[in-house]
Formats: sequence, structure tokens, C-alpha cells
Amino acid sequence: MKEVPNSFSILLKKFHVNFVKNSNSLAGSGVKTVIGIPFIHLSEINSTNIYAMEQVQAKLAEHGTVFFADLQTAGKGQMGKKWESEAGKNLLISVVLNTSSLNMGDQFALSAAVALATHDFLSVYIRQDLTIKWPNDLYWGDRKAGGILIENQISGGIWTHAIAGIGININQTQFPGTTSRAVSLRQITGKQYNAVELAKELCFYIEKRFHQLLISDGSIKIINDYNRVLYKKGEMVKLKTGNSSARYTIQQVDRLGLLYVSGGIPMQFSHGTVEWIIETKQ
Repeated sequence: MKEVPNSFSILLKKFHVNFVKNSNSLAGSGVKTVIGIPFIHLSEINSTNIYAMEQVQAKLAEHGTVFFADLQTAGKGQMGKKWESEAGKNLLISVVLNTSSLNMGDQFALSAAVALATHDFLSVYIRQDLTIKWPNDLYWGDRKAGGILIENQISGGIWTHAIAGIGININQTQFPGTTSRAVSLRQITGKQYNAVELAKELCFYIEKRFHQLLISDGSIKIINDYNRVLYKKGEMVKLKTGNSSARYTIQQVDRLGLLYVSGGIPMQFSHGTVEWIIETKQ
């Protein structure tokens, strides 16, 4: 059984002490602050990702800054989709990450690290059937509990910052205008939660996974952990490419984010080129 942090602030301080002690390994990285400080609570915003990027570009937000919103009027999802959320019911944050110490080739590893951190966090409350659906959605069984959108800032050929937008369904119980596949933490556990406090707990797990990514061979460990909790791994699923669909067995995802499948001939897909056809068991 995993322990729920009794006090976010106490845990964060303890982690910060260890982080500073080991900061020589991150010399020159500019990543010396703790994720979740400052934690900025916004009542309403168009999109936390848009706002966070604007703050970074104006040099008003540094690594570790988190923007939490009760309501997004133009929330952003993957592939240009809109993220719908009932006001005050869910966890909606964007996290500013300094990526200047990472390589361009680590972009998927960062996405995987944030997805794993979210999985680590949700695993405290959801004891089973929790997976990461490629590339970075959180699924409980065949239902979507949360999603992640990472947007990057590249300047002069250097990947300087990433904005990690995370949306998790917390207390919402009805999802009009969406498919029935959405599910919330309240629906899974039968309990109500304080979304702000949960967001602060999540910061603790993002801190741990991000720090792991910065160390030697950290991206390898991240990808290995990601594949251990990969949705439908080893199972046959239906995938659609273009106007045709076929059944494949999910194998693994590599460090560049390519999905490997088998189905007669081994194949690989990049994000955005394939659509999942999820067939719910009756």
C-alpha cells in the first residue's frame, strides 16, 4: 500500500533539502526551485497552458510555478481538441518546467515522466486498473480519468521550457457533450475531494519524476516504468489509420514516443497518425 502524503508542505520541504544537497549533479541547469512554489490559484482563465506560456515569455514565471484554475473557458486538449470541465469540480493545472538541461530527444521522456507522476499520484487513491494510454492519458479500465498536454518553448535552438497541462476529473459526475468513457475520482471511489489540495499533492510526484529525468540514464528508467503501466500492453486492440482499421497487439513505446505493435508484420506509429477504436466489453 502506498502512503498518502500527510502534509504536502512537510514533504516538499524534506524533498527540497535532499534536492539542494544533490544539486551539484544539476550544475548550470537553472532548476533549483521546487515544483508547486509558487502555486497560483486562478478562479477563471481561458487556458492555464496559454496563460502559463504567456507568463514564461514575459519572464514572469520560472521553473516550478504552477497555475491552478477553477474554470477554463478554452481548455486545451490533445490534437487541438477542447478540454471540457465543470467549474470548481476538477484538477486543472499547468506546470512550468525548465528544460534547458534536457536534450531535444527527451521530449517524449518528459511527457512520460509527467504521465507517470500523475499515475503515481492517482495510484494512492485508485488501487487497480489504472494505466497510461499512449501517449499520456490516464485511464481507469477503459474510461478516461485525466489527460496531459505538453507545449514547448524553443529559443535559439534550445529547448528552454515546457508547459505541462494536466486535467484530472475529480468531483464531476456528469460529462455532457462527451463520450461515456469519461470517469472521475469521485465516481471511482465514491468520495469527494478538495481539488486544490490534490493539485498540491500532485506537485510532489511531478517533482520526483522530473528530478529522476535529470539524472544519468533517468530517461531509460522513465520509459521502462511507462511501459510497465501501458494501457492494453500485450492485448489486441483495434487501431484506425486513415480510412482503414485493423487489429494489433500493443507491444511497447520507445524513448521517442513511437508505439510498437504486432499484427502479422511488426509496425510502429507516431502520435497523431493513428486513432484508438476502444471496444467496451459487454
